[in-house]
Amino acid sequence: MDNTEIDIQPDMPPVFCVEQQVVYPSQGVGIIKAIDTKEFKSKKVLYYVIYLEVSDMTIMVPVEKAEELGIRAIVPYDEAEKALNLIGEDYEPIPSDWKLRYQMNLDLLKKGSVMDIAAIVRSLYHRSKVKELPILERKLYDSALKLLEDEIAFSLQKPKEEVETMIFNRLEAK
Repeated sequence: MDNTEIDIQPDMPPVFCVEQQVVYPSQGVGIIKAIDTKEFKSKKVLYYVIYLEVSDMTIMVPVEKAEELGIRAIVPYDEAEKALNLIGEDYEPIPSDWKLRYQMNLDLLKKGSVMDIAAIVRSLYHRSKVKELPILERKLYDSALKLLEDEIAFSLQKPKEEVETMIFNRLEAK
């Protein structure tokens, strides 16, 4: 890409770079494979081309929409450790109304911080020990758990299986 393409949107330069690992909260952990310009509605738009290993899918996200969609860099090592520690801490009881609980957790997932995702996993894991989760909530739990495992594995540079064991050991400790 030459500099003239970057100047197309001087108000919104790319925050991430090629080969950087990122988290797309609703999709998973990915790697930026390219930053391309495409024409959209007769306007040149800058896009991140992100490969998502978990779904073996490549997606294009407009640079100007990345923050709004919650796309962020993988957390550093110490943040990943904090998220693991959060899983083992005491937690506030969550509403018994599953629809309210689901919406609260869905909102947290959309915010997409690693701490929010860890809080979802912790609360739904413990709730599932009391009563089986409704299907939608179970899918939300599975998505949050997968996202947490992937991000922590990348951040700590450990195999996903090892991270999964770490997470469940901390969940079971409570």
